[in-house]
Amino acid sequence: MADRPMTLMPAGLDPPVPFEQCFDANYGLEIIGEDVAGAGFVASRVAVRDDLLDHRGAVPVGLFATIAEAIASRGTALAVMPGGRMAMGLSNDTTATAELRSGAVLSEARVQARGDDAWVWSVQHRDDSGRVCAFSRITVAVRRMTSA
Repeated sequence: MADRPMTLMPAGLDPPVPFEQCFDANYGLEIIGEDVAGAGFVASRVAVRDDLLDHRGAVPVGLFATIAEAIASRGTALAVMPGGRMAMGLSNDTTATAELRSGAVLSEARVQARGDDAWVWSVQHRDDSGRVCAFSRITVAVRRMTSA
């Protein structure tokens, strides 16, 4: 893990909260693939741990939703930030289709539509064997950066 980035950050960005202290670090988000040219692809991995499981011992739909939001927002941000715009989650529709109790959640986000004010992504979440465990549709708002 030390030889690959934990998260996507545009070159030169100094985030106000270091990755090690943010929410994504707490549940173990690892970025394992991205399209740095902004063509709209981000892949991630989250190791399944006991503290991430619900009362039934399975990954809750909320974890799938969290991962989808994180990688779609990052994929949008990487593409729009150089143009002075920012990305923020607007809508998240996530459905779990199979239980996942161990191993890892492997997620792939692909952009489906790019508008001036929003991008729409589809995300598939799979287990280690490639079985689809959840789907997400994420809409990310794109806005001009403003100074406070």
